[in-house]
Amino acid sequence: MLNLLSFLFGIVSLVIVIPATIPLLGWANWLALPLIVLGIIIGQLSSSSSGRNFCLIVLLIAAIRLSIGGGVI
Repeated sequence: MLNLLSFLFGIVSLVIVIPATIPLLGWANWLALPLIVLGIIIGQLSSSSSGRNFCLIVLLIAAIRLSIGGGVI
């Protein structure tokens, strides 16, 4: 159950992160980061690791986008 909840947090975060790759929408990554971290924590509590791994991939995408934009843009 926790793994499914972690996947749901990852999917919601991904829906926010994908449009945030467009220039001038990078601020949306800051909205997604708390959801991603919450998904990672919930996935860590789960017996399966697939939800946590999915959230880590979404975190990697958001972190790369934030580093390219200087953290704001």
